[in-house]
Amino acid sequence: MLEELRITGLGVIEDTTLRLTAGMNVITGETGAGKTMVVTGLGLLFGGRADAGRVRADPGRAVVEGRLRLTGPLAASVQARVTDAGAEPDDDGTVLLSRTVTSEGRSRAHVGGRSMPVAMLAEVGEQVVAVHGQSDQLRLLRPAEQRAALDRFAGPEHEKLLETYREAFTRWRAAVDDLADRRRNARQRSQEADLLTLGLDEISRVDPQPGEDEDLRAEAQRLEHAEGLRTAAALAAQALAGGVETVDDTPDATQLLGTARRTLAAQSAVDPVLGDLAVRLEEAATLVGDVSSELSGYLEALDADPDRLAAVHERRAALRALTRKYADDVDGVIAWAENARARLAALDTSDELLEELDRERLRLEATVGELSGRLTAARQQAAGRFAEQVSVELAGLAMPHARVEVVVLARSAGRDEPLVRVDGRELAAGPDGADEVELRLLAHPGAPSLPLQKGASGGELSRVMLAIEVVFAGAGGPPTLVFDEVDAGVGGQAAVEIGRRLARLARTHQVLVVTHLPQVAAFADRHLVVAKDTGGAITTSGVRVVEEGERARELARMLAGLPDSDLGIAHAEELLAVAGQEKRG
Repeated sequence: MLEELRITGLGVIEDTTLRLTAGMNVITGETGAGKTMVVTGLGLLFGGRADAGRVRADPGRAVVEGRLRLTGPLAASVQARVTDAGAEPDDDGTVLLSRTVTSEGRSRAHVGGRSMPVAMLAEVGEQVVAVHGQSDQLRLLRPAEQRAALDRFAGPEHEKLLETYREAFTRWRAAVDDLADRRRNARQRSQEADLLTLGLDEISRVDPQPGEDEDLRAEAQRLEHAEGLRTAAALAAQALAGGVETVDDTPDATQLLGTARRTLAAQSAVDPVLGDLAVRLEEAATLVGDVSSELSGYLEALDADPDRLAAVHERRAALRALTRKYADDVDGVIAWAENARARLAALDTSDELLEELDRERLRLEATVGELSGRLTAARQQAAGRFAEQVSVELAGLAMPHARVEVVVLARSAGRDEPLVRVDGRELAAGPDGADEVELRLLAHPGAPSLPLQKGASGGELSRVMLAIEVVFAGAGGPPTLVFDEVDAGVGGQAAVEIGRRLARLARTHQVLVVTHLPQVAAFADRHLVVAKDTGGAITTSGVRVVEEGERARELARMLAGLPDSDLGIAHAEELLAVAGQEKRG
């Protein structure tokens, strides 16, 4: 549940705080007062697209903050996701969300006081809030949205089946496209394969090894300077052995270090500093001994063979011939060869491979066809239940004789689109199956069954969408529902019924409603008014809570624009009485 929403520097709103309740929260106000900015702020808070044009010039940034209380069945999953991302809920079980947008278009997000990607806000928002506006009504007219609505209603097992189908469809289309490309471009593939084969043959004859060019470069340098290296190593070894001109009893460096160590160690009892130096001399003697031994081994291994040097030069020339053609170094040449072998496999157009790929295509096509049939059957089964439940809700929204039909049709094939066999019929399969779903409305008995986009007025469409949302709410979904003027085009008894239905929805969900209709506002558990202040140099808006004693005057203003009219107030009080009786019932 969203407990609190603070908006700063967004549109006409300078700085305001909305304190929300668990039931039905209604937001009203004059046209242009800034009600839309509240919904815009909610969209920003939950990861929506930022529009720098809505940021006030002063202070040059818009900030939206919300306090979310994690309760109900979604609490554990949302809290776990927030914690995994590095944020921590407060001690009282709430999480503070924040979104900042500057006038330059830069955007920042915070969750639980930690900086987060904006996508994290969107991820939380998907689980806790659903926003519905007039644009959602337009989306509901699209066949893809109608199919998605039916799939959502069908439940989690259906969604698993749909995901399995999508994976199979992706593999099938990849197989179809691959086979078609191999057949269509066989000549070009053959030419490219010949060039790759020539390159691989040349590389395999040389057989370069990883890092070989660097190893050969170092070996060539040693062979070319073998005499100088031998002289330097020999002189160093002689120096460690006691000097260049030595006699048999001349001590070497190790012996001298040993004498110095023993001399200092003898006095270590008098002064521990000499003992420490003696230990270091022992380490030095060990190091000198190791160097002397390694110099001896180096001299024995040092090779000045002219034949070996010629062989190294010849090998390096062969490697340079490869690096001139295929890569900058030997490791790059080896990588080119690996990529070329993989590309050769992809270029294969042999009859044997084409037959194998065709068999795989047919196998995947059969799988897609079988899953398509199961999807169609599941949708047809869900369509009847969906239509019945939505029709029941419409009866409660002042459309007692209206009925919704959900028709599952075969999908129309696109140009050059492959077909699959589904239950003995050749059908066009798309990423979501071989079906198109169409919502139809029978406005009254005897009326033709027409698609929503042809048979529903704006007010009827608002009620159909609300009925669908009520049906979805009964099956779970986000705990907070936001309705932005979805009652547009509705009035009279239908408006009262919409308010009654939203109030019933608020028994199990937190509901936020932006409305112009007093019949809807009368059902609020908390009534908020967005008021515009034009007294200063810059127009600003704020939000205040309408207390119980003021509600009749606000509803009278909404009814007739006359908040002090006795007749308007009497009508408003009657609306409040009807709404109160409904909520108590």
